[in-house]
Amino acid sequence: MSSALTDLFPYPIVQAPMAGGVSVPRLAAAVCEAGGLGFLAAGYKTADGMYQEIKELRGLTARPFGVNLFMPQPETPDPAAVGVYAHQLAGEAAWYETELGDPDSGRDDGYDTKLAVLLDNPVPVVSFHFGVPSAEVVDSLHRVGTFALVAATTAEEARVVERSGADAVIAQGAEAGGHQGTHRDNPETGGSGTGLLSLVAQVREAVSLPVVAAGGIMRGGQIAAVLAAGASAAQLGTAFLATPESGAHDLHKQALTNPLFVRTELTRAFSGRPARGLVNRFLREHGPYAPAAYPDVHHLTSPLRKAAAKAGDAQGMALWAGQGHRMARELPAGQLVEVLVAELAAAGTALSHYAAGGAGR
Repeated sequence: MSSALTDLFPYPIVQAPMAGGVSVPRLAAAVCEAGGLGFLAAGYKTADGMYQEIKELRGLTARPFGVNLFMPQPETPDPAAVGVYAHQLAGEAAWYETELGDPDSGRDDGYDTKLAVLLDNPVPVVSFHFGVPSAEVVDSLHRVGTFALVAATTAEEARVVERSGADAVIAQGAEAGGHQGTHRDNPETGGSGTGLLSLVAQVREAVSLPVVAAGGIMRGGQIAAVLAAGASAAQLGTAFLATPESGAHDLHKQALTNPLFVRTELTRAFSGRPARGLVNRFLREHGPYAPAAYPDVHHLTSPLRKAAAKAGDAQGMALWAGQGHRMARELPAGQLVEVLVAELAAAGTALSHYAAGGAGR
């Protein structure tokens, strides 16, 4: 990674931007203050809401941070399928005593307005999910001194990221919690993906861009592994979700290590796009029938998810989590960074010892 970018954060630890109220300013600030790169998630917020969070974060830390944007989405190929799914969810709406949301509530997440705010009030880093910004957008960010990072889930997507002029690619493995950052949602491949270590190796051979590795990373030893595989930094989401600074619902935090939730699965049940979450009742009952229709399904189920949270029912919530969720530690975010750095150093010492022939002594 370019020295100018790595100079922004002393340790190769990036806090993933988790939309939906998780990546709040106090979390990002704690990570930044500890030497990592904290992120705000602009997804599902208004442009003004994003701006207010940026102001709050700047009041908590003077260190560099990032903001994540969702790319606008194409029209849903089969709108009728959304209507069928809405009919299936009618029982959920009755159970939670709420109405289903309007699936036509918008496809661009206020992208242009948010981008305009970030150009008028530049931040150190902006990352993009669900697609690739145009070269003109990347150039405009560079002109105001902002680094651009873009998620990719395949080597082919990484090549598109490189052509955009972005400064780094976030290689997101299938282990990652929350939404897969695929550039186009292919219904035929929605339940699959490439594991992180294989993906990092493939992306490293496909492009010359620096790589930020994301997906299931919970320990410093795993950070060492992706660095050894060629990444310049590691992005962790689920690891920070359990911290007290996280804005996640308490039920969500508790579910990460609750024996009731034994595994994760990629599903379209809550949003219409593949996203990894803890397997609960809603996911089991509706996942097999959810159409490839994002953000239509996201808007449709939003009231249901909010009602389930209000009712204290984790079985109806979107419990996004990576495959390493059982390894979550309820540490303050800054302390977690310190522990990860210590584990990374220990892993590096062990590797050096092995390389020097220590393993055979």
